[in-house]
Amino acid sequence: MLRATWRSLFARKLRLFLSAFAVILGVAFVAGSYVFTDTLDRAFTGLTSGAVGDVIVRPGTSADSGGGFGAGTSGVRTIPASMVDELGSVPGAARADGRITSFGTFVVGKDGKIIGGGGPPGIAVNYSQGPAANGVASAVLERGRWPAKAGEIVLDDATATKSGYLVGDDVPLVTSTETPRVDVRLVGTAKFGGSTLVGASVVMFDTAQAQELFLQGEDAFSQIWVTAAPGTTQEQLRTAVAATLPTDMQAATGDATAARAASRIDEALSFVTTFLLVFAGIALTVGAFLIVNTFSILVAQRSRELALLRAIGASRRQVARSVLLEAGLVGFVGSAIGIGLGVLLAIAIKALFGRIGLDLSDNPLVLDPRTIIVSLVVGVVVTLAAAYLPARRAGSVPPVAAMRDDVALAESGLRWRLTVGAVLLLAGIGAMVAGLYEVGSEPTYVLGGGAFGVLVGTALLSPVLGRPVLAGLGWVYRRAFGAVGLMAEQNARRNPRRTAATASALMIGVSLVTMMSVLGASTKASLDKSLAEDIIADYIVSNPVGQPFSSAVARDIEAVPGVDQVARIRGALIQVDGDRDFAAGVDPAVIATVVRPDVVTGTLADLDARAVAISTELAADSGLAVGSTLTLEYAGEEAERTVVATYVEDAALTADVTMSLEGFEAIGVPPTDRTLYVTAQPGADRAALKRALTEAVADLPTVGVSDQAEFAASQREPIDQLLYIVYALLGLAVVIAILGIVNTLALSVIERVREIGLLRAVGLSRRQLRTMLRLESVAIALLGAVLGIVLGLAFAIAMQRSLIDDGIDVLAIPGGQLALFVGAAGVVGVLAALWPGRRAARLDVLRAIATE
Repeated sequence: MLRATWRSLFARKLRLFLSAFAVILGVAFVAGSYVFTDTLDRAFTGLTSGAVGDVIVRPGTSADSGGGFGAGTSGVRTIPASMVDELGSVPGAARADGRITSFGTFVVGKDGKIIGGGGPPGIAVNYSQGPAANGVASAVLERGRWPAKAGEIVLDDATATKSGYLVGDDVPLVTSTETPRVDVRLVGTAKFGGSTLVGASVVMFDTAQAQELFLQGEDAFSQIWVTAAPGTTQEQLRTAVAATLPTDMQAATGDATAARAASRIDEALSFVTTFLLVFAGIALTVGAFLIVNTFSILVAQRSRELALLRAIGASRRQVARSVLLEAGLVGFVGSAIGIGLGVLLAIAIKALFGRIGLDLSDNPLVLDPRTIIVSLVVGVVVTLAAAYLPARRAGSVPPVAAMRDDVALAESGLRWRLTVGAVLLLAGIGAMVAGLYEVGSEPTYVLGGGAFGVLVGTALLSPVLGRPVLAGLGWVYRRAFGAVGLMAEQNARRNPRRTAATASALMIGVSLVTMMSVLGASTKASLDKSLAEDIIADYIVSNPVGQPFSSAVARDIEAVPGVDQVARIRGALIQVDGDRDFAAGVDPAVIATVVRPDVVTGTLADLDARAVAISTELAADSGLAVGSTLTLEYAGEEAERTVVATYVEDAALTADVTMSLEGFEAIGVPPTDRTLYVTAQPGADRAALKRALTEAVADLPTVGVSDQAEFAASQREPIDQLLYIVYALLGLAVVIAILGIVNTLALSVIERVREIGLLRAVGLSRRQLRTMLRLESVAIALLGAVLGIVLGLAFAIAMQRSLIDDGIDVLAIPGGQLALFVGAAGVVGVLAALWPGRRAARLDVLRAIATE
């Protein structure tokens, strides 16, 4: 049996390759996601470990989870420079060095565009000779020299290369300080930290200039790094340092700080793994339908061969194991190739992330043994599971079948399929309803599980649900193509289980594309509605990716003739009762003149340095109300604040916590703005005002001016970019579905060789034969498209209803796009029929008639 299995495997290489291709794509997503995220993890681990000292001393009264490049500077709380010598003399300390770290400083390249700013931070540091933790050099000079006075800087190598500057060139910088633009001279380039900077840029200043820019000239530092002497551990040194510190300062080991920072980064980027693994699951699910069809083809082709094996003594188990062995080999080979393709996919993802600023070009890919094992197990198990039923069917071939003329297996077993399908469909609908009514602790998961049940149930019921679609197409076919159309309809309905399985593969892809299209359109429509209703301002001054910019910009905008009101919006990540959340800072006296906040209780006018307003969602989750107190923590300092208002999150107030500008300053948030809402004076020339506002920020590439329509378009752009990525990834699932249609048509040709010969003998032309197969293929594709669009609409409507509280309160159905999907499915059907149609048309008529 082993020899027979091996020979059978190589006798049908093309069909098995098509099946393996489905496994290859699915496993490639699994392997690629793990390779990329492992590479990302190693890169950030190296970055964080090289950006901390052995012991870090910073302002604050509680343990902070930031540190190094991730901690930043408060802009208010500092450590006196006199403490550097004091900490350097602590027992177990080799030296101590004052550190200044600030964010929001970017290099303006020779082309006038900023380097970075699309996500990775622009970091400014002071020059220090002190090492990082565990003896790693915090900076290694590559060219030139270190900065020695004001007006001199050192850049990291990557930023210098991207910007086009050489040592000795003058370099313009954009900062988020009171001095928004600084012109300096490049005196050297260096490598910072223990690894690459993953797209971040670093500008190193002389200490005096760093203090002038970022600490308002105060002789102080934002952190002090204490280096351990030989034989002293970080924990021993931390204990000794902590014993000398006043109560408003804290000490943390570098290893612990780096680990916390890396963990936080991993958590923030975990969506990448989840995102890719979701598409891996989709590809493998769609591929399972192709694998089922492929092995159904093999069993159908070999029915007489299998019957002969049974007749000469092979048991049912031996025959079934033979088919499963073929599946296992296909799964193993496909998985191995998929791992290799996954590495290429990880390279492509690296390149994509590099285009948006996350530069991993200097980090080698990480192929962990776990990735190989998981990928192989997933590929082989999915293939074996998909081949199980065809294998059982092969084992059930009776020996007497060896004496029959027909080779096709009878279609049977629909009853269990319909029963299970009906149960899953009803259970899925129930779960979706429960999810919409927020039953359970995780209603989103309930809703998603219900959608999956509906999807699988529909796939199992598709032989019945698809009949009206096939009947309608048959009516069109008969009138448009006569007898050829009639035969195409009958062929599509001849084997309903196989036709439905093939259509279901396409149905999954189309349903997901439809769902994302409707959700994308609904999100954009909701965004447009929210912006139109919530924002009164005539112009919005902002950074395209939400980076903070200098507060001096607001003063320049206020000085422009024709400007009436300017409202500042600031932002910061803070701890709210122990949980990380985003907070906004506003001027309560001005905010209501530029936006329409939906205040539910209390009033924003009561915001002061010791008051906060919170979203209704946070209030409901935390049991808070007007008059309640909550604990805020920023940069290690805790503060009690009183709730004076609750509001509904909208386009104007997007954070869970809103404070006054004075409240932000009180907890130490740097005075940098994220958005400015600007209103024009009555009767002002709008065109001239727009030009004047643009000229006011012309020297700052990090800041742009837009009217309401332009701002809405900029907010829609990221949604479109995400949809394009999703469509591209789902396109791979559609490719697998097309291969499934090719397989089904190929089986149709194989099973009907004699029939095709007789039809050709009685006058059916080659062109008519190809048309018949093409119509059959189009019927299968349109069946999948129609079922997919119906399901996708149902899923999208359910998702939109569940996201109303999150701001997606408008249901928009892009009818043109859905019609395009149906048309594309028809094209898919035509393309899928090319190879089987050509093969059928080339059959020798006499040999076909003589086929048994």
